[in-house]
Amino acid sequence: MRPELEHLQRLEHHLLGHPTPTETIQWQVQLQQDPVLAADAELQQHLYHGILLAGRQQLRQELEEIHTQLYRPRRTWLRHAVARLHQALRWPTRSARR
Repeated sequence: MRPELEHLQRLEHHLLGHPTPTETIQWQVQLQQDPVLAADAELQQHLYHGILLAGRQQLRQELEEIHTQLYRPRRTWLRHAVARLHQALRWPTRSARR
């Protein structure tokens, strides 16, 4: 395996996996001794957090769309179509006619 992939696999094992207590202690020592590894681990944690937040936002949007489809008022499309037709034809409103 390429060294970059081994490095990423090692990061993922410690950030997402279930390392043993001994591995965790060794990892903490390595982080203190290697600032590049510490920076990579921090960046990877930020990426995982960003992916988590993006997934939550997408789920909220999908749930909102489902809610809108289930509970929107009936014939909304007809009201919008008539309003757009009025706009397109530029019919005066009732208050303007008087």
